[in-house]
Amino acid sequence: MATRYWLLKSEPESFSIDDLQRAPKQTTFWNGVRNYQARNLLRDEMKVGDGVIFYHSNADPAAAVGLAEVVRAGYPDGTQFDPKSDYYDPDAKPDDPRWFMVDIKFKEKFVRPLPLDLLRTLPALADMVLLRRGSRLSVQPVTPAEWKTIVAQGRRPA
Repeated sequence: MATRYWLLKSEPESFSIDDLQRAPKQTTFWNGVRNYQARNLLRDEMKVGDGVIFYHSNADPAAAVGLAEVVRAGYPDGTQFDPKSDYYDPDAKPDDPRWFMVDIKFKEKFVRPLPLDLLRTLPALADMVLLRRGSRLSVQPVTPAEWKTIVAQGRRPA
């Protein structure tokens, strides 16, 4: 199966690309997603070896900041079963989990962040999910052409 590409959003004050780079084995789980469309992508579509664009959301400026790779495909998010967790879901059952997560590994930090305003100026990204009005999903598909464009921009000095 061909490699697929994704954009994962994280608020940098919660978990940044630098946090991922410093994590043990530069790897972390991507949990806490509580949107059914994003859940379906995590559970059904993301596979080991897929590429990830790490995106800082609710930042000044919001920007694509680096790359990661999926190292573990979708599995149940344990926080849904923990009453002490902010992500607890009383309707989720261990034998019928509602929410899923993946594990990702740091690959590289871009030479420069790619702010949303810059991404909007790139013709190759005109149809990108991220740039659609009202697109708020924390997990989004990225086409191979969009991936190539963003990686090239991220590796280019300012």
